[in-house]
Amino acid sequence: MPNLGGATGLILVLIVLVIFAAPKLPQMAKSVAQSMNIFKSEIKTGKNEPSAADAEASTDEKQPKN
Repeated sequence: MPNLGGATGLILVLIVLVIFAAPKLPQMAKSVAQSMNIFKSEIKTGKNEPSAADAEASTDEKQPKN
């Protein structure tokens, strides 16, 4: 049996995915796009608002420890 290279193996996997998962590809693409949009919106809101852990850490730095 010949040794399959990386490119050949990748092509075979893509062909199998297209043949067997073709009906679900649009649904999977929509799901990925929605996840990316949620992730981007969370990053935008996260930059504007400090988290509770960050606020707690900054108050700990200000208080002297005995």
